[in-house]
Amino acid sequence: MKITFMGAGSTVFARNVIGDCMCVESLRDSVFALYDIDAERIEESRVILEAMRKQKGGFGKIECYVGAQQRKAALKDASFVVNAIQVGGYDPCTIIDFEVPKKYGLRQTIGDTLGVGGIMRALRTIPVMEDFAKDMAEVCPDALLLNYTNPMAMLTGYMQLYTPVKTVGLCHSVQVCSESLLKSLDMEDKLDGVVDVIAGINHMAWLLEIKDKDGNDLYPEIKSRVDAYMQNPDATNKVRMDYIRNFGYYCTESSEHNAEYNPYYIKSKYPELIQKYNIPLDEYPRRCTEQIDSWKKEYAELKENGIKEHTRSIEYASHIMQSIVENKPYQIGGNVLNTGHLISNFPENACVEVPCLVNGSGITPCRVGTLPLACAALNMSNIAVQLLTIEAAKTRKKEYIYQAAMLDPHTASELDIDTIKKMVDELITSHGDYLPKYN
Repeated sequence: MKITFMGAGSTVFARNVIGDCMCVESLRDSVFALYDIDAERIEESRVILEAMRKQKGGFGKIECYVGAQQRKAALKDASFVVNAIQVGGYDPCTIIDFEVPKKYGLRQTIGDTLGVGGIMRALRTIPVMEDFAKDMAEVCPDALLLNYTNPMAMLTGYMQLYTPVKTVGLCHSVQVCSESLLKSLDMEDKLDGVVDVIAGINHMAWLLEIKDKDGNDLYPEIKSRVDAYMQNPDATNKVRMDYIRNFGYYCTESSEHNAEYNPYYIKSKYPELIQKYNIPLDEYPRRCTEQIDSWKKEYAELKENGIKEHTRSIEYASHIMQSIVENKPYQIGGNVLNTGHLISNFPENACVEVPCLVNGSGITPCRVGTLPLACAALNMSNIAVQLLTIEAAKTRKKEYIYQAAMLDPHTASELDIDTIKKMVDELITSHGDYLPKYN
């Protein structure tokens, strides 16, 4: 069996996913094909993974493929393809995504999912993933693509709408949602055996139900503790707690993410909100520089002292592969098309995050039904931006980029239409060859 990892220069993540596969008897004998456009970074990944492979008993084989000319060879005959690319990297593209909007008075925290940062990230990534899809259709048409790259809903939605590749989008925020809530509210004693139901869109899927091991609804106690949590000036999960107060439900992704998915928290006319909700502006660039520095130190230490024993993580990828290979049932929160109205008050062409059953037949999404109206409305404000960005990538029409930015909740709450268009034009120009030409 062959497992191909696209963007294997993301060494930490490649180590986790492929290391997880090496822990599974039915997967460990695979050929692990590493693909990247950066020869230096893929070599770092090869060194780490080769040491892990030997530590795990020497099963399987690692192969490296560098550059677009070797992409088909990397993908040929793959059973599973893991996607973790970042087109344009931190420098220059992430810097552009943050610095250009800042000139117009538009501040962001993460900028990888929605907003002008998310839109630009999607527009420079979709053409690359479309090339992947063309190659996969030719050399591994039956492979399952496991997409981890953001903006998740835009990229996964595009692949599902406009390519023949079997695709599911994966994000670990579903797995840690209930845990993050209960730990924030000092309710760790309820974690054992907790059962939840989560559905919506990526990074804004709603914790619709949360029950303890005896089937008792935990939301009444959760809601009784939220006000005390909000009064703590050092608390960092305030946006999601504010969701509970105002919309009735907690959501999957962090408060720093959700601060920019709506018009309520990052507002130039209300600068006091930044401190009130502990919103870390420019957080993603800060993380990028820290991760680059920390990886250099970690890699030097690993070369000197050897790698640590890898234990299987909670990431979905290896569990999905094992489930399909062994026909062993497993449940995930997956990003899939809303075909057949899995969520009945969303359009069918939306990419939704819902419970999915995995087994030897592949991935089967589960119908959720109707979301609470307020939660659905918040999701729909994001879905509109996602669908317009997808259409911009498909048609190469700039008007769809303008419309996506104009309908983005945070952007629209801060800027007028003419300014939004001017900002979009500057972003497109600044990205240069990282973006295709738009009419």
